[in-house]
Amino acid sequence: MDKRRFPVSVLGMFAAGMMAFAPGDAVAAKAKGKELKISKEGQACLGCHESQSPSFVKDWKESRHARQGIDCYTCHRAEPGDVDAKKHYGYTIAVLVTPKDCGKCHASEVKEMTGSHHAKAGDILDSLDNYLGEVVGGPEAATVGCVQCHGSKVKVLANGSLDPITWPNTGIGRINPDGSRGSCSACHTRHSFSVAQARQPEACGKCHLGPDHPQMEIYNESKHGILYAAKKDQLNLDKRSWVVGKDYTAAPTCATCHMGASAGQPSTHDVGTRLSWTLRPPISKKQENADQKRAAMKDVCSSCHSAPFVEGQYKQFDDLVSLYDTKFAKPATAIMTELAARGLIKQVEFDKKLDWTYFELWHHEGRRARHGAAMSGPDYAWWHGIYDVSKNFYTEFLPEVKEIAGPAFYDELVRKYLDTDERHEWYTKGMSKEQLEKIKKYYQERYGEKLQ
Repeated sequence: MDKRRFPVSVLGMFAAGMMAFAPGDAVAAKAKGKELKISKEGQACLGCHESQSPSFVKDWKESRHARQGIDCYTCHRAEPGDVDAKKHYGYTIAVLVTPKDCGKCHASEVKEMTGSHHAKAGDILDSLDNYLGEVVGGPEAATVGCVQCHGSKVKVLANGSLDPITWPNTGIGRINPDGSRGSCSACHTRHSFSVAQARQPEACGKCHLGPDHPQMEIYNESKHGILYAAKKDQLNLDKRSWVVGKDYTAAPTCATCHMGASAGQPSTHDVGTRLSWTLRPPISKKQENADQKRAAMKDVCSSCHSAPFVEGQYKQFDDLVSLYDTKFAKPATAIMTELAARGLIKQVEFDKKLDWTYFELWHHEGRRARHGAAMSGPDYAWWHGIYDVSKNFYTEFLPEVKEIAGPAFYDELVRKYLDTDERHEWYTKGMSKEQLEKIKKYYQERYGEKLQ
């Protein structure tokens, strides 16, 4: 650390602390009038950081960690041979606190998280999404965008400092220098590491929002989100025991459904353990052990809803997923595959409008529809979802296919992938006179309008 950043008085205070305390002994610090038993190494850290970084020291002092004697040095201590170790005023520390460090106390939580899809979020670095960000967009955009949620591969410079291109980063799938994956502070923001903060939907909303995965917006629209906004102060968010139906009933948060304890199961840090579908790819896929995972989620749902209600919700959700997959996603994907096989489009490069149209069809609009149905967000299931899927499939995707394929090959594709499904007949063959008259009569009776 550059000494020029510290005023003489602060360096003097730090030096005094170093001379006064021998490593390993405990000293007292005060927070809210109570003495905190922390190590002398930790007290030496406070000697500088209470002046230089007062906010995070205050957060730490008010944390459960502080009350348990977990101080700066407990978490930042490093061995000389550690890949990210650096000398810091007589101590060997690591700036980055990784799941491997947290796992010394929170072993089960780290094990669950490491096995979760969250920990794999950094795999975007080798995916098509990263190609779009790094090449089509630009690495500078990927640095402040993509990897801030998915996680960067944090690099250590020769002097032990962290490469500023890869740090700061609290992406949930961060690839750490010690080989561990993930970032506990993605949800438990440092330095309070509050369980109450991590249980709130806003903690998830840093990443789960926007055009391609608007879970935060869908949650806010849903009855769940409406109840949360009205009754947040009744959720006992800071309680050690947090069992839905027992410790709180006012509303569910993201953590309730995906991670929280119920009467039938404990809490988990594997956010995918209750998800029976994966809705990320162009065509939806059932998860491994889907029935078991669905039963786990139904158990949570049943804390607040009757069995027929839960079954009905899943029926409607599954039907929407099937509609999206069979009517739009599978035909579109098959058509793109045939175009690529004939060399009419490239598999990766976004050099044609059709590439972008298809990408947004599944990556933006299709995800919104599926997530909207999953989380009871009607506006996202329809207007931001299947409406956009339908509009762009018929008015953009298919016309662009025709332009690239040519009339003869296009007709072949239509016969193969659309004519086999009667749900496309309105577009491929037109509606019959009787069907049009029926619709016209309906609107006249409902709205009293004379339609031409």
